[in-house]
Amino acid sequence: MNPFQERAKRPASAVAGPYGHPFHPMLVTVPIGAWIATFVLDLASRLAEDGTAYARAATVTLGVGLAGAVLAALFGFMDYAQIRRGTKANRVATTHMIGNLVVVVLLGASFLARLGSDEPRVPAGLVALTGVSLAILSFTGWLGGRLSYTYGVRVADERTQAGGFGDESGLLPPSVSGAGRVDRIPGTNVPVDKAR
Repeated sequence: MNPFQERAKRPASAVAGPYGHPFHPMLVTVPIGAWIATFVLDLASRLAEDGTAYARAATVTLGVGLAGAVLAALFGFMDYAQIRRGTKANRVATTHMIGNLVVVVLLGASFLARLGSDEPRVPAGLVALTGVSLAILSFTGWLGGRLSYTYGVRVADERTQAGGFGDESGLLPPSVSGAGRVDRIPGTNVPVDKAR
């Protein structure tokens, strides 16, 4: 493994998450889930007889997603800093980052447009903007997967991964899992030690 690849596997600091278990992928689930909920609520506001509650809920989930995106981005920047410039992985990571920033700007503008609105339906333009943002987010998520699963950014090396495939009979080491265990003579209730 070359030193640049090894560096991209390591956290910039302990704050970014331990080796082989970064926090950024875990944190992106908050904005993704919130923005999918926003889109569903947007559509519900347009289909309901009185969609006011759906429209307000969509504004709340949109705001939650934006807050979550800021937090996820902070951790993403830490991982991005570990990737050497001029590499294919860096180009993919840069595209991933720029695409996600575009989504945050688009949805941030949508959030500001919704604040204080008493409209019973989310305007069609804002619904479309959420849909376009989710399409961009799908592409940037695919790029994030490429970074992890193809290029191994912040993924443990193969030697570490191989440790998960050793022959283990249980979750705990034998010294712990066998504690208090009494082996018995087959077909009886007599402990093996008593039979000797």
